Amino acid sequence: MPKPRPHPEPPNRPNTKRTGERSEAAFLYQASQRHFAISKPWGDSERYDFILDNRPQPKVHLFRIQIKCTDCLRADAYETRATYSVGKGRAVYTKRDIDFIAAHVIELNIWYILPVEICTPQPMLRFYPHRKARQMRLEPYREAWHLLDPPLTIHACVDEDYPENFSVST
Repeated sequence: MPKPRPHPEPPNRPNTKRTGERSEAAFLYQASQRHFAISKPWGDSERYDFILDNRPQPKVHLFRIQIKCTDCLRADAYETRATYSVGKGRAVYTKRDIDFIAAHVIELNIWYILPVEICTPQPMLRFYPHRKARQMRLEPYREAWHLLDPPLTIHACVDEDYPENFSVST
């Protein structure tokens, strides 16, 4: 007996692969606006979607970025998972796989830049950007692009000719 053929997706339900591709394009735009150098691995075999170079001097930092996106509310939260497919199961991303997840809340065009370490113990990622409370677990990472910036280094020196007892007269 022939195997039943899967039904095509309903016309009003978006294709999740294309939705993800649009979020990848949006990430490219956001990252390029912030002057990052961006590379895309060849094929779909890596666990990350992009390599970001934050171009610090004199040290180079490369970050492996996985893009996740969500476009609908469930139980008053936008949600996605910090997981990937392994055979018929799922595995949680770790520092060995990626450095950051860039999660895109499509409806609001909001980005969460999440270090993978905070995703590992709780891989279900729930975003509540519409709530005013800032105590939500992932809210500190909303638009946290600064986490990808090079560390700030301040160089200082002592001016030996500067008077030790300098005072300003008024």
